[in-house]
This record gives sequence, C-alpha cells and structure tokens, in this order.
Amino acid sequence: MRGALDRALEAIAAGRIVVIAGDRLRGGDIDLMCAAQHVTPEAINFMATHGRGLICLSVTPERAERLGLSLVNPGTARQTGRPFARSIEAAEGVSTGISAADRAHTVRVAIAEGASSAHIHSPGHVFPLIARPGGVRERPSACEASIDLARLAGAGDAAVICSIMRDDGEMARIDDIADLVAAYGLEVADIGALIARLEGAEA
Repeated sequence: MRGALDRALEAIAAGRIVVIAGDRLRGGDIDLMCAAQHVTPEAINFMATHGRGLICLSVTPERAERLGLSLVNPGTARQTGRPFARSIEAAEGVSTGISAADRAHTVRVAIAEGASSAHIHSPGHVFPLIARPGGVRERPSACEASIDLARLAGAGDAAVICSIMRDDGEMARIDDIADLVAAYGLEVADIGALIARLEGAEA
C-alpha cells in the first residue's frame, strides 16, 4: 500500500504541486512545492494565488556556486535563519520579471544545464535559497526537504517553494488547508517521514 510520501513523490515526478509539512525550523509553516524542472507559469500563478508567501528557488550549494550566488548573511549576527541568496532575474527573455511567465522563465534559466552567473541578473523577482550540503537531515526545513523530495522523485535537484498564508494573513498550518488539499487533490509530504525514508535508505 502506498503511503502519503510515496503519493507525494509520484505527484512531484509527474510535475504536480505538493504540500510540504513538518518544518521544524519555522514553527510548523507549510509550503507549496514543485520540482524546478517542471515549473510552469501556471504553477507560479497557483503558488502566488493559494500560497501567497514568497516564491523561492531551492538550490544546492554546488548550483549556487555555478550561478555565482552566496548567502546574503553567512554569519551568525542578525541572522533570520533563512538561507537567502540575492534575488535573481533571467538576463534575457523577461519583461517586468514579476509575471508568472517571467518568474517561471527565470527558474528555468537558473537550473538549465551549463547555467552560470552570466545568465542571471540581480536584483530580481525570484528568491534563491541555498540548501545545506547534508540536505533535510542536516537542516529539517522546507528548502532542504524540497530538494531531497525532487531527487527521490527523479525530478532533478532544485525546487520551487512558497509558504502558505491563511486568508487572514497569518501563516497557515496543515489543518487550515483541508479545503485547498481536497479541491486540488494535493498530496502532502511530511518532513519527518522524508527523513525517516532517507535514514532507512542509508541504513
């Protein structure tokens, strides 16, 4: 019998959006996620409409280095704990940069084979997050989880995530989005279950 994590991985592999729950570093915030290689303007628009949070691109340290990206605040002072690099825009092929199509294009450019700092400009409307090298087992948060999920699904090593706000502007919890999950058939990937799967695979 397939569990919730397996159903989420199948959805990610098929290019669909899933929910990531169980972020231990952000007080239980939940995120929408899709594999970056499957990003579309429709996916970006869905995240902007139903997530309402900041739309971010989770990347590995290796990809960040190829793109010339580093942490905005690598130190410990005045640290939010969010591993942001500077915001980016595709160097070519965008107009204002903020439209769903433009942001999807920027993501595709950033994750393309051979992409480098020459292919992006800053600042922009896509916000990269640089994951820890050890993935979700090193940092149990949505950024690392999204990359590990994409990898397990055979869908690359980058992901687009967007935290979910409630209608009243407060950050949503999984119980707040039952209607959204039901309406769109969203699968839910729990970070705890993901860590257990990875640790089991390594054992």
